[in-house]
Amino acid sequence: MRAWLGLLLCLLLAACATPPGPHGDERFFSDAKFAPPAERVRAEDVFALSPAMKRYLDHEIADKVRDRGRQQGLVEALYSRGELRLEYDSTMTRNAAQAFEARVGNCLSLVIMTAAFAKALGVPVLYQSVFTDEAWARSGDIHFVIDHVNIGLGRRLGEFPRVTNTHSQDVLTIDFLPQQDLRNQKARSLSENKVVAMYMNNQAAEALARGRVNDAYWWSREAVVQDPSFARAYNTLGVVYRRHGDLAEAERALVHAMSLDPSNPQIMANLAQVYGDQGRSAEAGALRQRLAVLQPDPPFAFFYRGQAALRNGDYAEARDLFAREVARAPYYHEFHYWLALAYAALGDVKGVRKHLAQAMESSTTRGDQDLYAAKLDRIRSIQVR
Repeated sequence: MRAWLGLLLCLLLAACATPPGPHGDERFFSDAKFAPPAERVRAEDVFALSPAMKRYLDHEIADKVRDRGRQQGLVEALYSRGELRLEYDSTMTRNAAQAFEARVGNCLSLVIMTAAFAKALGVPVLYQSVFTDEAWARSGDIHFVIDHVNIGLGRRLGEFPRVTNTHSQDVLTIDFLPQQDLRNQKARSLSENKVVAMYMNNQAAEALARGRVNDAYWWSREAVVQDPSFARAYNTLGVVYRRHGDLAEAERALVHAMSLDPSNPQIMANLAQVYGDQGRSAEAGALRQRLAVLQPDPPFAFFYRGQAALRNGDYAEARDLFAREVARAPYYHEFHYWLALAYAALGDVKGVRKHLAQAMESSTTRGDQDLYAAKLDRIRSIQVR
C-alpha cells in the first residue's frame, strides 16, 4: 500500500547519537520502541554556521556588503554568477552548513543557508510558503506532496506583511524554484519554528524513502516538537509507526493530524490504510468514500493506469493517460519520461525527443538530468518521422 507524505523537498556522526530529549506532547511519542538515531537530530544544527561559512562571511560577503549594502550584498555574494555557483538539486534536504559545503540544495535547504547568513548579518528574514499548483513526486511506494518555500530579506524588523506578492518591491525575495514563473504568486509568512519543523519532516520522509524507519521516527518526532500545530509532521509520524508495525500509535498520530487538517486527502488515505490493517473495514471504507469525493482522480491515477496499458501493449491508451498526468503536473519529470516511452512504443521519434527533453529540463536532481540527457543524445541521431 502506498503512503503519502509532505515534503518541502544533522551532521553525520561516527557513532550513534543521543536521542533528543522528551519535549512536546508525550501522547504521540514511543521512544522506547526505537533505537537511538544514527544521525544527530538537533534544531540548533539547522542554521549553524560552519567555520567555512564564517570565513566566507568575514571576507567575500563583508566586501559585498560594504559596496552594496546588507540586502543586495548578501544576494550577490551568494547567487551572482561567478560567486558560489549554487545549484538547485532536490536529491536531499541539507542544513545550512551542508548546503554551503555541497554548493547545492533544494528550495528549503537554500532558504535555510541564506537565512543563516542573513541572521549573522542582522538582516531581517521572512520565510514564505508560496501558493503554487500542487506538485507530486514518488520514491518506491512512498508518494510526496511538494510544497515550495522562499525567503524575503528586509531592511528593518517588522516591515513584512503576513501575505505578500513574492516579488513585492517592499521585500527583496530570493526564490529557487527552477521552472515556474512566480511573479504573480502569493505567499504566506512562516515562523522559523515552522521552517525547522519542515526541515525535520523532510529528513523523516527522506529517511523513510531509504528504508531507515528508525531514523525517520526521531526526525518526525522532532518535527512535532518544533511545531505541534504542523499536521504533516503527525502524518509522517503516523506513517513511520505503520511501517514499524505500531498500528495503535499510527492511528493516534493520524487522527490528531486529521483534527488539525480535516480535509487533507493524504492524511485521510494514510488513516484509511491503518484502519484497513486493523481490520476495521467500515471505518476504512468510509474514509475512502470521502477520498473519492475529494479526489475522484487522485495524483498518479492516470500514471499507474498508463503503466498498466503499456504492459498490456495498448500503447495509444498509455500515451493518452500519461499525457493527462503531464497536463495536470507539467513539471514532473517522470510523467514526461513515461510519455516518451509510450511514444517510443508507437514509433513516434519526434514525440520521444520532445518529452525526453522536457523530462531533462524539469528534473530536479543531477542524476536524473544526466540520465535523460544520455537518452536524448542517443535518440538525436535517429531520423525523425
